[in-house]
Amino acid sequence: ARRTFVYCRGVVLPRHRCRSYRGRKAPGNRRRRPMKQIIVMRKDLKMRRGKEIAQGSHAAMAWMSHLLVNGGEMTPDQRAWLEGNFAKVCVQVNSEAELREVHQRALDAGLDAHLITDLGMTEFHGVPTLTCCAIGPHADEVLRPITGHLSLY
Repeated sequence: ARRTFVYCRGVVLPRHRCRSYRGRKAPGNRRRRPMKQIIVMRKDLKMRRGKEIAQGSHAAMAWMSHLLVNGGEMTPDQRAWLEGNFAKVCVQVNSEAELREVHQRALDAGLDAHLITDLGMTEFHGVPTLTCCAIGPHADEVLRPITGHLSLY
């Protein structure tokens, strides 16, 4: 039989050892809203796969780096995401203008949003280029009006 492993309570366990996969809920989880972070990636740049992964990783860590550097505090939603499953969804846009528009809509809605600019050292011929944006982590229902229309990457 093939064993399935899951990320459960901060460690990797066989699926049968994680309570949440056996139908039991952990105390206090009943009222938690689904939390996630959205990574918005520019598809028009045709980046190499490794470059896309690196840029998405920079975006995913941008909100936490910002908190640590500026001495901010996490919201209850951010803490729930951090203590949960770190859900991320990568969606695509087709231009810098579209990336900026999504980023601005997120900011206008009061959400954490961080644009990532590649310095152009390995691609883009030395020209700094906006590659992606991270929005959140926030509750799914808060993110849906901002990014729900975008296609999965």
